[in-house]
Amino acid sequence: MLLLRDIDAQAARALLARHGLELTVVDDDAAIPGSHWGEPEAGVIGATVHARRDTPVHSLLHEACHLLVLPPERRARVHTDASDCTQEEDATCYLQIVLADALPGVGRERLMRDMDEWGYSFRLGSARAWFENDAEDARCWLAERGLPSG
Repeated sequence: MLLLRDIDAQAARALLARHGLELTVVDDDAAIPGSHWGEPEAGVIGATVHARRDTPVHSLLHEACHLLVLPPERRARVHTDASDCTQEEDATCYLQIVLADALPGVGRERLMRDMDEWGYSFRLGSARAWFENDAEDARCWLAERGLPSG
């Protein structure tokens, strides 16, 4: 499992900043604010993604993408739980795979393997099979909102 400490945190911070988000890295022994799944999983509060060095990269991207798929007025109110529908969850999963390519040393192939290892569940049995063969609705949902979909 690829962790934040395994990649360039500045590259992750810059990626999120390009999309209007902030990455806050908390101390190694600190609680992660806004973590829905508990530590070491990333947390969200407003437009900020909180993580530790032992946070999985897929978790950081997933929570960031939850914020990206939300309209600004909803994003501002987010604390811990960012999604309330299947379409947003699917779009979030798709977008995190796309954005993984923007992080040096990560990429979509590695991210999808880590998603499977963590336990993401897809009808076709793997993140890759879903992404390549069953995610047309997520691609369309993102494209309709002007978000990266390819």
